[in-house]
Amino acid sequence: MTELDRSTHTAFPQVVAGPDLERRAALYARVSTANGQDPQMQIREMCEYCQRRGWPIVREYVDIGISGAKDRRPGLDLLIADAHKRKFEVIVVWKFDRFARSVSHLLRALETFRALGIEFVSLSEQVDTSTPTGKMIFTVLGAVAELERSLIAERVRAGLRHAKAKGKRLGRPTKHVNPAEVAALRAQGVSWRKVGLRLGVSPTKARNAAQGR
Repeated sequence: MTELDRSTHTAFPQVVAGPDLERRAALYARVSTANGQDPQMQIREMCEYCQRRGWPIVREYVDIGISGAKDRRPGLDLLIADAHKRKFEVIVVWKFDRFARSVSHLLRALETFRALGIEFVSLSEQVDTSTPTGKMIFTVLGAVAELERSLIAERVRAGLRHAKAKGKRLGRPTKHVNPAEVAALRAQGVSWRKVGLRLGVSPTKARNAAQGR
């Protein structure tokens, strides 16, 4: 039986009773290649952390041989699905880059978890969104991501202004319609809508071309 096949109700033997048993934990681990990389190192450290916190572990979600740049990963997709089913109250990862492909990806996931009432812990970065320090780091990350989006948008607008100043035409290139083609199709009884579809333009543009406009 693989780790992903474990029952979500089976407690791990190394988990002991503690003051926070109402907070069930889910672990997520990922390695980029199956050659020489073992997710068990990540899982072992996360299990030890949960044991210290008194959190029962309900499931391990593991992706092996999958790049972190991919949006869709079997283990991560299952984790997100179970989060929406409220199967746990905290997600533990070994490091941010094992979980998210970018800061924006991480923030979107954290926003989703926060809306679901699920906390997020990263061991390497020592971030726990249930603590005041973790909440502060989350806020700072959000501010950085917002600044990054603003800078990108401003660069795009500056590029458009520069292109306009140089006399470049923006937007889709104008598609020219041959009035003779329109007339030939209309003579065959083809509707304006179908004329537009055949010529790749709107019916109005086809009609205007036939009228010399």
